[in-house]
Amino acid sequence: MANLCGRHCAAQLTNFHQSALAIRPSLTIYVFSENCCSLPVAVDIFGSPVILQQSVIQQEKSMTISIRKKISISFIVFILISTLIWFLNYYKYHLINEKLQIIEKKDQVFNMILEARRFEKNLFLFNDPQDLDHAIDYVKQAQAGLVEIITEHGRYTAERDMEKRQRLLTNYLEALEAIGKSPAPAHLAPPADTMVDRQPAQAVNDQQRAHIRELGRLLTVDFESILNRERHLAIQLVQESKYYLDFALAAIIIVTLGIAIFMYYNINKPLGAIETSIREIASGSHAGIPAISSGDVFASLVTSLNNMIGELNRRNEQLVQNEKLASLGTLTSGVAHELNNPLNNISTSVQILLEEIDEGDIEFKRELLEETEKQVERARDIVKGLLEFSRKGAFNPKTTSFKKLLQRTLQMLKGDFPPEVDVKIDVPEHIQADLDAQRIHQVLINLIQNGLQAMPDGGTLTISAEQVEGEDHFCFRISDTGAGMEKDVLVKIFDPFFTSKTNGHGTGLGLSISHGIIEQHEGHILVESRPGEGTTFTVCLPNRLTSKL
Repeated sequence: MANLCGRHCAAQLTNFHQSALAIRPSLTIYVFSENCCSLPVAVDIFGSPVILQQSVIQQEKSMTISIRKKISISFIVFILISTLIWFLNYYKYHLINEKLQIIEKKDQVFNMILEARRFEKNLFLFNDPQDLDHAIDYVKQAQAGLVEIITEHGRYTAERDMEKRQRLLTNYLEALEAIGKSPAPAHLAPPADTMVDRQPAQAVNDQQRAHIRELGRLLTVDFESILNRERHLAIQLVQESKYYLDFALAAIIIVTLGIAIFMYYNINKPLGAIETSIREIASGSHAGIPAISSGDVFASLVTSLNNMIGELNRRNEQLVQNEKLASLGTLTSGVAHELNNPLNNISTSVQILLEEIDEGDIEFKRELLEETEKQVERARDIVKGLLEFSRKGAFNPKTTSFKKLLQRTLQMLKGDFPPEVDVKIDVPEHIQADLDAQRIHQVLINLIQNGLQAMPDGGTLTISAEQVEGEDHFCFRISDTGAGMEKDVLVKIFDPFFTSKTNGHGTGLGLSISHGIIEQHEGHILVESRPGEGTTFTVCLPNRLTSKL
């Protein structure tokens, strides 16, 4: 099992290493393996496995869950509030619908009562028994309609005591039915051919007549009052429904804005800040991601990313330092030649002094010692330049004269210039800028060495610089008349570990590191090349000092 796990981890690390080699150093990222023997593993640009803290992986997992929770809670709140608003509006609609049905049925009951009253009056005026039958029939219909209202819509009616109205209607019906049961006096009896089952209205005494009319009046007034009250409540419900719709619209807008603000400040803004910072890091800034005070997983994520960026910066510095050491290896022969000349002069002067130590020519001896001192200073300057070039240091831009920096670089590379290469310099004295001299020094060495190596049979190396008046940047160019490059090579020259030279003549990191240094200065580097016509590198750097002069 252990061997299987080891082989699985080794295969993963090999794949990660191959992926890492295709990434620019300044854009190097960690590739996580969550299942490699239960240990979180990362591969850096050097191909070295790095065991990461378990908390970083846990924070990445918790971040996904937390974001889902935030989004889920936001939408759940939105759905709950929307459902509540819908339920309130639906309830109002239901009440309005019930009211409309109640008004319609009560209006029918009221019309039946009015019809019964009409036939009641006809009965008392024309003494027609059929009017009594019609009145009773309409009262029964009104009674049935009232029962239907009580049964189906009882709890929605404005008047809760509908049984009282039912009893009043029943009393009115019983009073009408009592007329048909009362015997009529003989002298008031109608002719035989007009006799019907019921007695005529004359059989009703004044007391019954007054009682029936009073019951009818009470029914009419009461039901008219109830009907008017129902209509008023219906109108009121319609008005309230309008207010509910306005409230629902306002609530939806407020909730939507609240969720949008919540999503912006808790999700979109932190992600935007992280995205912006990552873009800045990709463009060459290694300052890290500013802290986020959201107090949630994004703050932990930023902390983890900053820790990772710090580690990347440290590895990048190691890479730059390794490239410096590799460059020093290519400078060995030239530096040895440069040191050999002053050492030979010192040795010659010392030998002459030893041979003529007993002679009294003090002035001649002084000249020999002064010349020896100059040669010592020359050797010291050469060694000092090498030490400054190889020293590790943080990014530290200072006001620097570009021409003096170029002269120091050419002095260090003097021994590397073949006699068949002609060097042309066209750099103004006044160009000054905020530069990290040590890093730009390394860029110059890389570009000049590339130009020299591109002309093994001799040629012309041209170094020029210009400051456009009023512009906030200056540009310098390094051109050679070498073999040039094909397009398929040209697009890869800034990739790490890519080299078109033979083995032992380049690490493939010089141009990649130079590209990173230029981006760190917020500048840019361009290359133009054609096969057989040579290559020109153009570097533009910010220069806010000379542009103000």
